[in-house]
Amino acid sequence: MSLARIATAVFAMAVLVALGGCASTNAPEAYYGLTAPENLEARARSGSGARQVLVPQPRALQALDTANIAVVDAGPVYTYFPKAAWTDTLPKVVQAKIVQSLENTRGLRGVGLPGEGLLIDYQLQTDLRAFELRIDGRDRAVVEIMARLVNDRNGRTRASRIFRAEAPAKSTNVRDAVAALNTATDAVLREMSAWVLGNV
Repeated sequence: MSLARIATAVFAMAVLVALGGCASTNAPEAYYGLTAPENLEARARSGSGARQVLVPQPRALQALDTANIAVVDAGPVYTYFPKAAWTDTLPKVVQAKIVQSLENTRGLRGVGLPGEGLLIDYQLQTDLRAFELRIDGRDRAVVEIMARLVNDRNGRTRASRIFRAEAPAKSTNVRDAVAALNTATDAVLREMSAWVLGNV
């Protein structure tokens, strides 16, 4: 083997070792999940108990379409907690909690994800507009979700609404941030679940 090829191979190995070191250094040390509200007492519209609702994955800008836990300063400027991550990408985590919350109402015939073979009556389409710890003067969790109920048979929008909640954070460490995000998410999902049952 020529000296040039040997040098190239050594360089490539050095790059791989460096990348491996970066990956292990940046790997999360803890994964965090979200809770879903229980004991939901939502007033159902007449006939909603026969409805089935599909919950597609929420849409989100790239800053929130990640497993990283967002911290937002004035600007807004997005950064993320080091060594910490959601258990999956945030849209998938929120999607799972929306499904669980609607199931906990016991007011629908079925709630499911795309590909599960339900005979769908409505789709609950959502956009994640905010899901972060805000540190722009007062530390607080901010959760904002735009929701749209779409009749799956004719494609018409039945209703749409923006759900937003804030919850104070005890500190700016990741555990307190996630606790505050859970509180804000709980409020949003309770309100959203009641709204869905009142409109399907």
